[in-house]
Amino acid sequence: MMREDVAVKEQVARPREKLAPPQKKSLYDNVVRQFSKAADLMQLDPDIRKILGRTTNEIVVAFPVKMDDGRIEMFTGYRVQHNNVLGPFKGGLRYHPLVEIDEVRALATWMTWKSAITNIPFGGAKGGIQLDPCSCSSRELEHITRRFTFALGNNIGPEYDIPAPDVNTNSQIMAWIVDTYLSTIPPHERQASVHVVTGKPVELGGSLGRDKATGQGVVFTIEQWAKDKGFDLKGATYTVQGFGNVGSWVARLLKPHGSKLIAVEDVTGAISNSKGIDPEELTSYVQEHGRVSGYPKGSPIDHETFLRTKADIFIPAALENQITGSTAPLLNVKLVAEGANGPTNPDGEEVLQQRGIEVIPDILCNSGGVIVSYFEWLQNKRSEFWDLEEVDAKLHKKIIDGYQRVRDTARSFNTDWRTAAYIVALSRLETVYKERGIFP
Repeated sequence: MMREDVAVKEQVARPREKLAPPQKKSLYDNVVRQFSKAADLMQLDPDIRKILGRTTNEIVVAFPVKMDDGRIEMFTGYRVQHNNVLGPFKGGLRYHPLVEIDEVRALATWMTWKSAITNIPFGGAKGGIQLDPCSCSSRELEHITRRFTFALGNNIGPEYDIPAPDVNTNSQIMAWIVDTYLSTIPPHERQASVHVVTGKPVELGGSLGRDKATGQGVVFTIEQWAKDKGFDLKGATYTVQGFGNVGSWVARLLKPHGSKLIAVEDVTGAISNSKGIDPEELTSYVQEHGRVSGYPKGSPIDHETFLRTKADIFIPAALENQITGSTAPLLNVKLVAEGANGPTNPDGEEVLQQRGIEVIPDILCNSGGVIVSYFEWLQNKRSEFWDLEEVDAKLHKKIIDGYQRVRDTARSFNTDWRTAAYIVALSRLETVYKERGIFP
């Protein structure tokens, strides 16, 4: 980094040089803007605002891994722990080339809000490794995962910080983490520590319904929105961005309602079919080919055409910052149901509000994943195993309770749903801090 005094001298020497354009707002900047708007409106206690405006711990580890060809590669892993006043830190691990500390910081903060909104006893955390998993063999991914788990050491634990799957991670990754973690603790503690992660294979203590939990939660909130609005989902049209775990499950779970999927986009391209795309067939195609593009029953379209597709509902279920000040004007829908984390930035949000497009915000809409993770954690602690009907019924109750609190808060404060969701979360956290006090 350039020292400040050197920078000043260069500006004096070259006064006519144009200043560099302002840097693009980061994902964490978006979190801060959203947090500040809600905190101002609800008049959050200034001392508690200082606490919630910062992360508790930020762990960065660099570790070597021997690859299949014998060479040594260095990887950087992250674990950010935002807040644990409500319970253990909780949040996913993602493997992606663009993972960096600012993104993880934002995602960890959102996890705190999700847990608070849905009244589950968890705090917020997030983590990941900066890598492209497609460039690694299964053996290499196992070695990377196990070495990362070892590097994190006691920064994770079943009563302290509980990771889960996220982008490009799955139940197999969680199984490797469990096995590695248990090998580092005394033998007599191992059977009581399998809940160090959630999203495990069912045979290893995972919960039924965990694979579809995030998508199921999205559909539950859409159903409640439709009920509130007197909107019939039968014959309703929708588009999905991202057709991984969340996007594909949302589409499959909307199918029984008679809703019609008319356009889908993933990183490989976009397709459309005004007569409808069968979610089950597309899921099978994507599982076999690893991509949406090339699906024979859909016509290829470009990104802008996908965004302009007229539909009732748009479900962004990919990565962050997809709905911005420049892309929000293209949408032609009634509702945005956010299956991804942070798909809409504040500039995009303003455009959606001006155009009367309603939004079910991510920290409510996609909270089904952390809710069922909590159920898995509870089942492990109690040595219980719930059937799918029980899991789905408990998920429905939790997420609809959160939905109703956000809806009623939006009316009470005469504000948008995202700000209302923040107010619900911050109010609960504020109450806990005031009751507990601040040590010493």
